[in-house]
Amino acid sequence: MTIGAATIPVIDSVRPLGSIYAAWLVDIWGVMHNGMRAFPAAVDATRRFREQGGIVVLLSNSPRPSPPLQHQLGSLGVVDQCYDTTVSSGDLTRHELAKHAGARVFHLGPERDLPIFARIDVTCVDAENAELIVCTGLFDDETETPDDYGALLKQLSARDLTMLCANPDHLVERGHRLVYCAGALAHLYAEDGGKVIYAGKPYRPIYELAEETIAELAGHKVARSEILAIGDGIRTDMRGAADFGLDAIFVASGLHVGPGGAGLDELRLAELFDGRKRPLAAMPALAW
Repeated sequence: MTIGAATIPVIDSVRPLGSIYAAWLVDIWGVMHNGMRAFPAAVDATRRFREQGGIVVLLSNSPRPSPPLQHQLGSLGVVDQCYDTTVSSGDLTRHELAKHAGARVFHLGPERDLPIFARIDVTCVDAENAELIVCTGLFDDETETPDDYGALLKQLSARDLTMLCANPDHLVERGHRLVYCAGALAHLYAEDGGKVIYAGKPYRPIYELAEETIAELAGHKVARSEILAIGDGIRTDMRGAADFGLDAIFVASGLHVGPGGAGLDELRLAELFDGRKRPLAAMPALAW
């Protein structure tokens, strides 16, 4: 499918475009929930697509591995019936960590992300004794910003330590607030000359894993032309889909427009996608 160069259509229903695909890759935070509660219309849309035979894989830059991620989804109201499975940055990070058996790891992030290390042969140590960094976010994303980490990141980069970034997002919405993620710290670390390995969107490995997952669910390989990406991140969801050769629908969250899609119009879309591959359409929120 292609779209004209003039405008990106703004639609209220995903059904006319989305229902012709075999599978959807749907971003979670910003599309399915806002970090505090599920979006009922999005839950309904993904459930309806599955009811007509479609496959829904929720594709997340969350540093949580899929089991705790799915538990969190349920607690927020994203019910099991609206998706087949999840693929997360946490899953990919664990895969990468398995290549570093016996390593001493500095965990840069909150305690709630510790499940990422479960049953992996690494030892968590302080920054001074580490030989590898796993960044899952800020220690306290309610009160801190990346500016609070300048000195620590410079010390770590001076030792030439590799950082595994378990969430390439820079910002996400939590309720009506924007909070910083691991990607913002990884960006600063790279600016200081540090080496960063990103586990998540927009990078190819997470899409390859999602593609393999869809094939397993379908029982056969599904062509990329039959997979639709739905997300709210220009630099993550939209760029990742474009680089992987997937059609996409942009959900305009507060990352790029006002709350609830306020300010979503042709001019704003033209600005957002200037020099980028355009999505099939844009929506103020995912809805059937």
